[in-house]
Amino acid sequence: MAKPRVFLSSTFFDLQQVRADLERFIREQGYDPVLNEHGNIPYGKETKLEDYCYKEISNVDILVAIVGGRFGTSSKSSPDSISQTELKTAYELNKQVYIFIDKGVYSEYRFYLSNKGNENINYTYADNIKIHEFIEFVEALPNNNTIHPFETSMDIVNFLKEQWAGLFQRFLQEQTRIKEINIIKGVEDTAKTLNQLVKFLTEEKRDKDSAINEILLSGHPAMLQIKSLLRISFRVYFTTWEELDALVRAYGYKHEEDPHPQSEEFNWYSDRNNINTTLSVKAHLFVDNKLRVLTKDEWRDDYITLQIVSAPDEDDDLPF
Repeated sequence: MAKPRVFLSSTFFDLQQVRADLERFIREQGYDPVLNEHGNIPYGKETKLEDYCYKEISNVDILVAIVGGRFGTSSKSSPDSISQTELKTAYELNKQVYIFIDKGVYSEYRFYLSNKGNENINYTYADNIKIHEFIEFVEALPNNNTIHPFETSMDIVNFLKEQWAGLFQRFLQEQTRIKEINIIKGVEDTAKTLNQLVKFLTEEKRDKDSAINEILLSGHPAMLQIKSLLRISFRVYFTTWEELDALVRAYGYKHEEDPHPQSEEFNWYSDRNNINTTLSVKAHLFVDNKLRVLTKDEWRDDYITLQIVSAPDEDDDLPF
């Protein structure tokens, strides 16, 4: 079974015990620690030894960078140290990075920021000003650069325990979400397929199969529009102009005159609660007095509209 590989990046001699403690902790978690001193990095003969360290970072999942008071060995390919270049490489490869800095060094770094440019200062915790310069570079990165001061290796262990437990918990949540997303996607795909089927049946069976027409009419968008505009709480169903007229009249609407057969729309009027409204229905929704079968793709909201023609004058009730 594949295990997460954790690369430990730091100077060696001053942080040897910290590295040993972290290696033991990483193994206890069931992960694979990658440490240069234990031969975990395969070396070849084609290039410099340090380059193989940088190449190995592409094969790990996490890099733990530990910054102490020693600058360490300078890199042959950059002005930084080897451990600093390892951290930069992890950033370039977008690896998950955890950065721990000795508390004394990090406190002194604040002093460095206040005295940049003063060459006469001797630093107590850092043996090279490049350590503070590199911390400044890390803090300026836009992401993945959270720094955690430490005094002992247990400070690092406890922090990583919390972080990795949180990552695992997030992974479990995401697995649940993936199932939910797949279900939603399945519903969406099914709905899309049904819409395509309805469209096909509408085109192929329109006015040819009464059973198909009954099914298509049962979810006609005109009925949903009337239900919404008139705020009807129960299911609305009509298949002819007369049935629609009876429904609308039951809600207080009436014709001022009989509709003309050639009219482009039918209008009903209401003055309920002293508010004058007009319900307009496009005439082409009915053919030979029967409701045309339309799909949602063919429907437009302006086929049926409700318009407030006039409202009562608020000043009419004033005594002056």
